[in-house]
Amino acid sequence: MNRELPAFLGVLLLVMLSVLPAAAREKPQPPDAIFLNGDIWTGAWHDAMPGGNVPHGMVREYPRAQAIAVRGERIIAVASNPIEVKELLALRGPHTEVIDLGGHFVMPGFHDAHMHLASGGLAKLRVDLVGAQSLAQMLERIAAQVRKAAPGEWIQGRGWDHTLWQTQGAGEAPLPTRQDLDRVTAGHPAIFRRVDGHIVVVNTAALQAAGITRDTPAPQGGKIDHDAQGEPTGILREGAADLVVSKMPTPTKETQRRGIELALEDAREHGITSLQDNSSWEAFLIYEQLEREGRLTVRISEWLAFDDSVEVLRAHRAHHPAADPLLHTGMLKGFMDGSLGSRTAALLAPYADDPKNLGLPQYEPAKLNRMAEERAAAGFQMGFHAIGDGGAELALDAFEQAQRYAREHAVPGAKLEFRNRIEHAQVTNDDQLRRMAALHVIASVQPNHLLTDMHWAESRIGPERAAHSYAWREMLQNGIHLAFGTDYPVEPMTPFRGLYAAVTRKSEDGTKSYYPEQTILRNTALEAYTAGGAYAEFEEKEKGILAPGMLADFVVLDRDLEKCEPEEILKTKVLRTVVGGRTVFNLQ
Repeated sequence: MNRELPAFLGVLLLVMLSVLPAAAREKPQPPDAIFLNGDIWTGAWHDAMPGGNVPHGMVREYPRAQAIAVRGERIIAVASNPIEVKELLALRGPHTEVIDLGGHFVMPGFHDAHMHLASGGLAKLRVDLVGAQSLAQMLERIAAQVRKAAPGEWIQGRGWDHTLWQTQGAGEAPLPTRQDLDRVTAGHPAIFRRVDGHIVVVNTAALQAAGITRDTPAPQGGKIDHDAQGEPTGILREGAADLVVSKMPTPTKETQRRGIELALEDAREHGITSLQDNSSWEAFLIYEQLEREGRLTVRISEWLAFDDSVEVLRAHRAHHPAADPLLHTGMLKGFMDGSLGSRTAALLAPYADDPKNLGLPQYEPAKLNRMAEERAAAGFQMGFHAIGDGGAELALDAFEQAQRYAREHAVPGAKLEFRNRIEHAQVTNDDQLRRMAALHVIASVQPNHLLTDMHWAESRIGPERAAHSYAWREMLQNGIHLAFGTDYPVEPMTPFRGLYAAVTRKSEDGTKSYYPEQTILRNTALEAYTAGGAYAEFEEKEKGILAPGMLADFVVLDRDLEKCEPEEILKTKVLRTVVGGRTVFNLQ
């Protein structure tokens, strides 16, 4: 990202106007709003390093400012000292709103580069199993929903995590079973996703609805677990869950919209001004409706499905203006593997705690490469979910072949700029990081996952691989762009857990560390959560820093994230969220 706009340039125009003869200058149009008395971390840095996040250990100067003037959706001036503030105030018109920020810390709005907004909203309307400390607690929550359900209604929920459950002996708690669910579901078909979304547990009624028996073959990339007698246990991994999901009633548009409205409220309250979303085409159409009504309060780049045909993808891309700064379609999302928690992430060597298991790759390489070639040639950015190093290898091979193919088949004179992405990149090796840098592949990572995974990740992959897992510092040292997100609703939407994890690699209670040599600098983490996300969607000239000409997206916080003690980051409160100069959240 080329940052050539230090904060003081915003008042340069004012100085130039002041020395021109009166007849040679016109009074500039007044701002719509002036935000005063802020301690503003602009995110704009002085050195002209060409793109990427700062390598670990290289300290940049991030200038502070005191005031921002906004006209329309954009910043027109940034004042850095009392003299400049006075000049800025001189531009006020009769309708200029002046907002006092109370001396609080201000920074560019958070850009969540990876989430599932619509499913997070629907989760708020279903059984919430997040944080259940035992199978008994999980079943209690399900039973409460069953008591309110209409006859024949499907019971749905997500968020259970068996790694949290206490066991009488050593080792991990067993996975829940259909028989466990049968005890509390009273014949209602029921399905519950694990916290990572990569496996589900269903009851007997749901298996029957889907026609799943001991003889049902698992689909490509999926797995049906069986007990010692050969009967399905109720655990369906990856694509096998679709056997049940395809038989479930589709949520009504009204239900989907209600969930989305709840998720948007969550985003506002957590200072999210931009997000990149993996939901559905139906969700995108609801976002369009909200935009027309003036009720879309966050900028959304909606991902399209990599598996859709090129014809469908082109039609979806053409459906909505690409230049709309509030809503547009973005990259193509594909899944290379599953998750470490479910032992479905694809690894190059077996799981340390499951020596016969290499995970579940989701593609046959030759087919994947052909699909990637076609989509690269059609001008699509691609982002591949790859948690294990086996998944990362699939992704990098496909990117390399696709980028070569696109160059060979490009229209003469066409400008090609590849910013393909690996989503998650939790287990990687040195060669893969070098390849990512050479191919200009972005690491779209979610540091908050480490707060969950650090309690069992080393047991999954062993200490040698763990030392290079969640390897954010090594990525920076290789010149790889970082973009931070949350993977909501897999993790809470708050960005502060991710920032804390990135700079400490400690558990939230401070009692456990996970390979702290991979920590990154505070400024670098803030950049990855703002400008890094903008760069990952080709929007670095529009947002991510606070400078003249940029979109007026910023957040006001109750503490200085650059200077507070690391453990204080987790306690941060959002006081105000501003999108396009409009306050969409204000903590009263």
